[in-house]
Amino acid sequence: MDQLVFLIPLLPFLAAAIIGFGILFDRINGKKDEYFSANVTKIAGTLSCLIAIAILGCDLLAINANHTTLGKWLNSGNLVVEFNFITSGFSVIAAALFSIILLIIARFSTNYIQAEPGFHRFFFVLCLFSSAMLLLILSGNAISTFIGWEIAGLCSYLLISFAYDRPTAAINATRVFVTNRIGDAGFILGIALSFYYAGTTSWITLNEMATNLSTPTATVISLCFVAAAIAKSAQLPFTPWLARAMEGPTPSSSVFYGAVMIHAGIFLVILLRPIIEQAPLTMDVLIVVGFFTAVYSLIVGLTQTDTKSSLCFAISGQLGLMFLECGLGLWELASWHLCAHAIVRNYQVLTAPSLLRYVYGNPMKPVASAIANKRWLYIASLQRFWLDPIADRTLVRPIYGLGHDLDRFDTNIIDRAMGAPVSSNYTLSSLTQLEKNMDKNIGNGIQIEFVRGSGIVGKLFEWMANIMSWFEERLVLRGIGMDTVDIGRKLGQLANTFEQLILKPRYLVLFVFIILMIAASI
Repeated sequence: MDQLVFLIPLLPFLAAAIIGFGILFDRINGKKDEYFSANVTKIAGTLSCLIAIAILGCDLLAINANHTTLGKWLNSGNLVVEFNFITSGFSVIAAALFSIILLIIARFSTNYIQAEPGFHRFFFVLCLFSSAMLLLILSGNAISTFIGWEIAGLCSYLLISFAYDRPTAAINATRVFVTNRIGDAGFILGIALSFYYAGTTSWITLNEMATNLSTPTATVISLCFVAAAIAKSAQLPFTPWLARAMEGPTPSSSVFYGAVMIHAGIFLVILLRPIIEQAPLTMDVLIVVGFFTAVYSLIVGLTQTDTKSSLCFAISGQLGLMFLECGLGLWELASWHLCAHAIVRNYQVLTAPSLLRYVYGNPMKPVASAIANKRWLYIASLQRFWLDPIADRTLVRPIYGLGHDLDRFDTNIIDRAMGAPVSSNYTLSSLTQLEKNMDKNIGNGIQIEFVRGSGIVGKLFEWMANIMSWFEERLVLRGIGMDTVDIGRKLGQLANTFEQLILKPRYLVLFVFIILMIAASI
């Protein structure tokens, strides 16, 4: 059964490819093909789920090996990346649970998204996300995990902006996408440090070598991955992005932020348990971040007036408790907490549109008077403790201002120093005008002095500048006419057309492939 583990992420990927190419070539379109897209998704999800459950059963019977390797993916010097998967432990449990949840959401979405614009697009993204998430969970090396991590983030962006004609959806999707890239930087740095200090990117090897790493080394590596986990699982100071992400359809909110993707961060922490246990500082960070996120989410959640916002802060609060449990060394409790939370939140988010019906005749309990009477706390909670404005003032605006200043510096200093202060069209017109002025001045017997200097150094530069001026006047400005300028313009347009053609994906991939083949042969 170990050899079949690669089918778990592969089958949803094949379903995404079928739907994607069908949309691309207009073979799947409109309401008449909704049955096909939904069935392809459900069939792939069912097969993937059955294989995951079978591998889990074999692991419980102690039949599976710890991991399986299907071959080498990359071999460059000391860097060897194997195409391997984990086939035991919590990874298999999470894969089986998430595959069941993904199948439930696929079946739910068939009726929920029916006849909606973007039906086929939704199922394409859902299949792609399922493949990415299952790859993230089962991959035996950090690079494959990061690929799944990034594809899942891309799918999140696509489904938050599902109604892309709405400005709010597009803005929230972009904000969430950019926020998560901060955590991705930590993930990439963690991979680099793992290879530098441990010489491997394999999770299994890295965890086995954890006891051999010094405390500072283990601390630096683990902190990088924990930073990525904190951003992915919406812990402070990144918690506000979760409320923005609820802009998407209810099934996407469930699959991403209720049951599956939001748990990727805490899953990564549990996966790296051996190396995190060697870093007391990292354990302390987990305790502090988890505790304050839980408290923050509890207070803010009390004042939310819509269902999804209340749920999102309940989710981040529970995730904060999971981080706290990991920091305290309660790893088994955190694992069970993750599984139970995924099941409960999946149900709650999917049934959110029917909340009014379910709570009819069952009034909510009032807030304790000790909290309700604190007006300042109520105002701060309504404003979500101003985390979004604080992030704008401390991060977004300074970076935007820095980018604006660098652009001005590049335009006014660098471009002029490099001889490209204006666009090419303006340059050609200026050259033509200069040619006319030169002909007019030369015809009138006027001698143009290009530069004047004083002293030995000044006279040397004057002499060199006059030589260059003479060369430009005799061989360039007099040697070209309007016909030459027109020919040059046409050649430039032809070069631009050729460049655009070369940069098309199919030719660019071919070019990269040829270069790699040449490098390999050398």
